[in-house]
Amino acid sequence: MIPFTFTEPLATERLVLRLHTPADIDDVFAYQSDPEVARYQLYEPRTREEVAEKSERWTEARVLEKNDDYLQLAMVLDGRVIGSIYFVLKRVEDSMAEIGWALHRDFQGKGYAYEAATATLDFAFGTLGLHRVTAELDPRNVPSIALCKRLGMRSEAYFVEDMMFKGDWADTGVYGILAREWLAR
Repeated sequence: MIPFTFTEPLATERLVLRLHTPADIDDVFAYQSDPEVARYQLYEPRTREEVAEKSERWTEARVLEKNDDYLQLAMVLDGRVIGSIYFVLKRVEDSMAEIGWALHRDFQGKGYAYEAATATLDFAFGTLGLHRVTAELDPRNVPSIALCKRLGMRSEAYFVEDMMFKGDWADTGVYGILAREWLAR
């Protein structure tokens, strides 16, 4: 239930989802500096200094109480951060959140993002008792669209040239799932 303070990691079969720590900077830099990983993210490839600055903020983001409160959870495999799950309260009054992910290229296509997103949706609907979770993504990002569908999310909207993205107009796809749909899986 909201408000919620994240104190205990989420565990999956192969991963631990936890808050970032200063010790994660090199692992996070390894994927956030990769142009292929950043291709569909809202950021350009990040420098080590940018990752360190972001990581400091992510470490402190642990309370979910009001609109735009978020968690940036490290996906940890055998002690190494291989990616992250972004989870943000969009509209508390409507019991709605958004989920997103980024994964080191070496670990893509192996089910890690699915495993992490599944645990995060279990958390959203089970622990927090939310009503709805969405994912907004670049419609050219075919693997993320496939992940949304595998999670049981439906395509809900397609906005044409609705945002300036890295110097060009870009489209946005919106996928969503309700608590009752997730819990009925």
